[in-house]
Amino acid sequence: MRALLQRVSEAHVKVDGKKISYINTGLLVFIGIENSDDESDLVWLANKIIKMRIFEDDSGKMNQSLEDIRGELLVVSQFTLHASTKKGNRPSFINVAHPDIALPLYQIFVKECQKQIPTQTGHFGAMMQVGLINDGPVTIWLDSRNKE
Repeated sequence: MRALLQRVSEAHVKVDGKKISYINTGLLVFIGIENSDDESDLVWLANKIIKMRIFEDDSGKMNQSLEDIRGELLVVSQFTLHASTKKGNRPSFINVAHPDIALPLYQIFVKECQKQIPTQTGHFGAMMQVGLINDGPVTIWLDSRNKE
């Protein structure tokens, strides 16, 4: 499971021109699920994201977590995080989990996050327009396979 985190001062998702979700200060998380992912990956990833200390403290150092600042989370499914670009110029998505597998894992991931942090979502499988104001900018890549 891969995640791209962006620290934001605000973010939103639109589908068909209608805003379906919005957060203020927090994290916009793009999440990609591959064939070999399971519940242990999503639990690890949810906890890592929520406890990651990437928000500034009173000294201006990145020392506070999403929990510490009482921030919000916006989770958006993005299968393209697992694009393979080794051959040619057209990305391959052979390792991406089929929606029958990915959707339930995505839903469990969101529920795991909602237990700890106010969490909004995009619309799984939809064509979405994502807007954000990146704060910092701070952008971090996580991969549950490598535990980093």
